[in-house]
Amino acid sequence: MPPVYRGRFGKPQAERLLWRAGFGPRPGEAERLAKHGLEHAVHSLTHPGRERLRGPKPHDDNGRPLAPYDAWGHDQLWWLDRMVRTSRPLAERMTLVWHDWFATSEDASNARLILRQNQLFRKHGLGSFATLLTEVTKDPAMLLWLSGTDNTKDSPNENYGRELMELFTIGADRGGYTERDVREQARALTGWRNDWDDNVGPVNFRYDPKRHDAGVKRIFGKRGHFDWKDSGRLCVHHRLHASFFVTKLWSYFVPTPPPAATKRALQNLYVHHDYAVRPVVEAILKHPALYEGPRMVKPPAVYVAGLLRALRRGIDNEAWTWLLDLAGQQLLHPPNVAGWDDTRWLDTATYRARWMIASHAIRPHVLDSGKAKLPPDASKLLGRAESFFGHPVLTGRTHGELKRFARHALADANAKWKKEQYPALIENALRQLLASSPDLQTC
Repeated sequence: MPPVYRGRFGKPQAERLLWRAGFGPRPGEAERLAKHGLEHAVHSLTHPGRERLRGPKPHDDNGRPLAPYDAWGHDQLWWLDRMVRTSRPLAERMTLVWHDWFATSEDASNARLILRQNQLFRKHGLGSFATLLTEVTKDPAMLLWLSGTDNTKDSPNENYGRELMELFTIGADRGGYTERDVREQARALTGWRNDWDDNVGPVNFRYDPKRHDAGVKRIFGKRGHFDWKDSGRLCVHHRLHASFFVTKLWSYFVPTPPPAATKRALQNLYVHHDYAVRPVVEAILKHPALYEGPRMVKPPAVYVAGLLRALRRGIDNEAWTWLLDLAGQQLLHPPNVAGWDDTRWLDTATYRARWMIASHAIRPHVLDSGKAKLPPDASKLLGRAESFFGHPVLTGRTHGELKRFARHALADANAKWKKEQYPALIENALRQLLASSPDLQTC
């Protein structure tokens, strides 16, 4: 079995768990989770009850309900709302994981189909990977994205067959497959088609045996009259699949590669449980590397959802769509079939977007310096700013820098009006700086 973290499980550890396996804590949630210990905490995430969406219902800039099938960006807001309000954060986080793993863009289909795929990920996110792969292979959004309905016995298309092995199940440059395997997979995957409706677009996705190449194929050295179901099955049972799967899944939760012994143990766990996802996720969430290893940069969607959860604010305008795009993660529009590059979350362009996100999140709560009467005390002002975000765990360095800023700003209050108005201005600035600090950008 993989090793299990045996250290102290207090608020810092519970908070990291809630960020890595969800979208951060609501106020007081990390403290409550810490009281129950690691085993209970992980179990509560991997075995949640019936979903409840808590908080105000989402709406657009004019207060109208979202129209995810019809209004631009509302599909993204619909999903962001689920991240913010869900009572099943790991299930929603796994939906984001699979959206990146099987990266499919709405650009190739429409909101109706991409949200149908989104529900597919939510339904199967912690179940059997083999089942998930089967469902993804015949999913309409994927069939359009990787040319599945253009793949016929008379004109085989290699797009999905290649990515099935390279990105989804085996990995590139590992000696796991050849160009012949790509061609033969394409033949096995033939047969899908759809119709077109001028009002709604592509419809009636179905398997047509007449379009399928029923001949003998040779895949991974095995011969047979393989079809689309066999295509995924052969990949899942490939000798290199388990190592690919656990390494890639691990990378979504821990920023450093798994130790060799851990990798072997996770592979055995995965195969022993008949390619189930949940046991592997549970083992990763209990692993010492998650709690003792380096911090991870939060993906933009996770950062936004976490801020809103901490502030108990719902989706109440449409700005989050373009802000997420500026930050480098436009939901339902991954940059390519390989998904997002997690190493590029922070640069000189995307950090500016994160600063704007922080400003936009706290804007409804900005203190009026002409009305708010606050104490001219750096420690108290910082304490209020921390309370505003639910007292997130801060490093000593961040806490010290924020307090130093407040002290220096207060020292400049050398006139009566400054002494009256500076405290509120300083707390506003502390909130912005705190939300933009390394401690809240990473977890």
